[in-house]
Amino acid sequence: MSRTRAALRAFPPVALLISLTGCAGSPGDGQDAAAGTPGAAPGFPYTVTNCGVSSTYQAPPRRAVTMNQHATELMLALGLGDRIAGSAYLDDAVLPAYRPAYDKIKVLAGEYPSKEVLLGADPDFVYGGYASAFDKTQGRDREGLATSGINSRLNVEYCTEGTVGLDQLKTEITEVARTFGVPERGAQLIEDEQRRIDAVTTRVKDRPRPTVFAYDSGEASASTSGGNGIGNEIISLSGGTNVFADLKDTFGDVAWEKVIERRPEVVLIYDYGGTTVEAKKQRLLNDPALADVPAVKNRRFVVLPLSSVVLGVRVADAVEALGGQLHPNAA
Repeated sequence: MSRTRAALRAFPPVALLISLTGCAGSPGDGQDAAAGTPGAAPGFPYTVTNCGVSSTYQAPPRRAVTMNQHATELMLALGLGDRIAGSAYLDDAVLPAYRPAYDKIKVLAGEYPSKEVLLGADPDFVYGGYASAFDKTQGRDREGLATSGINSRLNVEYCTEGTVGLDQLKTEITEVARTFGVPERGAQLIEDEQRRIDAVTTRVKDRPRPTVFAYDSGEASASTSGGNGIGNEIISLSGGTNVFADLKDTFGDVAWEKVIERRPEVVLIYDYGGTTVEAKKQRLLNDPALADVPAVKNRRFVVLPLSSVVLGVRVADAVEALGGQLHPNAA
């Protein structure tokens, strides 16, 4: 994944989505927080430090630009589609429940927009899913945006030291919801994610844990999920063990010899981009060096869309899907 290497690199029930979207009116509806100044929105001013950048919001942003799919989908899950002035860079299809709201949003670019296009959307907030969203060489760095009066946020998966797990997911949802003046929606979304994840971990807790190699891409070497990203946590919560959990990175490249040495029982293929799942399977099946790797020998492949293995509202969806594939007979 090119953007991942360059940058280091869920889905609520329909009823919940409808309730969130239906209350997407004035910011701060239903809050208990006291207003910071007379006439201010409830709970504002609000100051938050995100990935080393401190921002103070006098009111909720009105014209956000979301860069990367998981940033866009989190905003939509919080019923904030009417606050998105533009979006960019999908890895795969937007979840069906979010599609009607997404179709109303202006797409600024298929990948990242130029600085001129970004500023042309007149944003007051830019939300990046990957660190590459704020590429300084492209004029999109957070410091430069701040000098233009534009606040920004980077998904905490890309500035967390050590492992990323459900605590970081809660932080991401809570702080985004709080920034936009809808903390109660964030709390409801977190509760739903946790409930669904807990249901899976309960079903698989007494099952043998197969060893899993996550295959993102790669020919000369393999791009895989290391132990620091939410992908590793998803594998664990689903009842598996990541064979490269000792790789201290979110995503990283490993030699095929290491894959052979660790003998994974399952290959988890990430589905995205121009290379199909079938093509990735054939790359593994047609490599004589991998013939005795148990997962390849037994053709035990499972699949998740890439957008489900990053820190966003698809974490529960990913755990449910992967748990069902790793443990299809779990009650």
